[in-house]
Amino acid sequence: MGILGLEKHFGAQRLEAAALRALEIGARNYGSVKSILEKGLDGQPLRPRDSDHQPIDHGNIRGPDYYN
Repeated sequence: MGILGLEKHFGAQRLEAAALRALEIGARNYGSVKSILEKGLDGQPLRPRDSDHQPIDHGNIRGPDYYN
């Protein structure tokens, strides 16, 4: 109910955009949505995820097999 109450101050369109952004980044609570609205992040596009991201290969990184 708290998140829905933010509509009175910020408007439905901004609240919807902030909620979508919050879902994308995994921030699913009142404080996160309110912060997105207060900082105006609802109007900025998310950085695209790098789908071609390769794991880092370095001697100091042990990897998942080390812990099994």
